[in-house]
Amino acid sequence: MKNNTINFSFDLNNYPMEAVYSAAYVFIDQAYLFFESAGKNKVKVSLKGKKELGQKKLEELKGEFLNELLNSSLRIKLAKSNKKIREYIIGQALLSAVGASGYQESEESEEEISYQDDPLGIAIPWEEKYKKKK
Repeated sequence: MKNNTINFSFDLNNYPMEAVYSAAYVFIDQAYLFFESAGKNKVKVSLKGKKELGQKKLEELKGEFLNELLNSSLRIKLAKSNKKIREYIIGQALLSAVGASGYQESEESEEEISYQDDPLGIAIPWEEKYKKKK
């Protein structure tokens, strides 16, 4: 814990590298972070406080980093396991939105559709929409 720094390592078999970067991002305002390989599937982390920190505060920073690493790993795992259902829900929402708007495919080519076409009636100039009544 010299030079306001704490060093520790962990096994990458337990945490994906994406989670390591995510956890590191949370701490970039509190500490300088340095990573280096510490053998096969191991990463050595050095956290150097941006402010002068005592031994107890450095240990707390290490604990917080490891908790954030666990949190990031869980979020990544949940995101992967819920990917299909999220895609399905978004797909259904988009299909519903297209169906609700009354938009129908036509046989017209894209060249025949002009920017001046306003099938939803939303192209009202600002001046007309908010003009003051006299």
